[in-house]
Amino acid sequence: MKLSTKLLQDRVITLSITIAILIIISSIIWPTKFPTFDNLSLVLLNLSIETIVAVGMMILMISGSFDLSVGSVVAFAGGFTGFLMYYFGVFVPVAILAGMGGAIFIGFINGYLVARVGINPLIQTLAMMGIVRGLALMVSGAGIQNFPESFNVIGQTVILGFQTPVWFMLIIVALFSFLVSKTTFFRKYYYIGGNEKAAKLSGIRVEKMKIYSFILISALAGFAGILLSSRLGAAMSTSGQGMELRVITAVILGGASLLGGQGKIVGAMLGTIFMGLISNVMILARVSGYWQQIILGLILILAVVIDIILKKNVGVTPKKYLKKAVE
Repeated sequence: MKLSTKLLQDRVITLSITIAILIIISSIIWPTKFPTFDNLSLVLLNLSIETIVAVGMMILMISGSFDLSVGSVVAFAGGFTGFLMYYFGVFVPVAILAGMGGAIFIGFINGYLVARVGINPLIQTLAMMGIVRGLALMVSGAGIQNFPESFNVIGQTVILGFQTPVWFMLIIVALFSFLVSKTTFFRKYYYIGGNEKAAKLSGIRVEKMKIYSFILISALAGFAGILLSSRLGAAMSTSGQGMELRVITAVILGGASLLGGQGKIVGAMLGTIFMGLISNVMILARVSGYWQQIILGLILILAVVIDIILKKNVGVTPKKYLKKAVE
């Protein structure tokens, strides 16, 4: 097999090389702006929230599904937590648990209707995206501010030059990288995404596993939304708009397939880093916001096209990725 084909198959290596090249070129073009600690730390801070969500999306896509409601869950969880603190004076830990509980309930509804009732995940999560966005607007209105300092400190504390969302991102990526690669429970998702019928015949409780995966991604989205509200010191109903497509793009770039059965958690993080760097470069290059959306959309199409070409012309199948992933 050609070296170029092997590199395309291993998205972690491909993305790592691409990111390194992008950093080198950007540092040459903008030597006083791009390679500074302030700029790169800001890039990491900006992508930390989406990376947390991307971890859940990667696991969901490994199982052969996806969730379009995550951006709305981010807004709702942050808004509901802020609503309880600001209007009812609820203690910070209780408000956070309530926000997380709401996000988990949304994930359970999605998972139950997809796995047990049989609703297509595209239809179910698209409908839930609108419902939850409406709920976020109800609890947040035009925005909620003036949170307790004990809440704001969660997302605004600086440790070794980086704000806490960056550290939460790294911890979550490390934790789920270990869980997905080393534990039997999470490795089952590769079998479900690779061949659902075979997974059922082998004794895997596919429906319950699917419900758990939807709960997990909503829990991570809820945590990300609460963390975002803490970092900004405000909760807004517009938070997370368009996040679902950016996260899916990053996850596909990171090695996930729309057919399921393949992907690595590290790949999800590298995908969001690549997307974050592209956005940063476009800002430095003063690219219009309209063109930024167009370029990000083209990147998603390109990632899917590469995935399709690999499967058709190179013979890369989810089963082959499955075998490699669970070894």
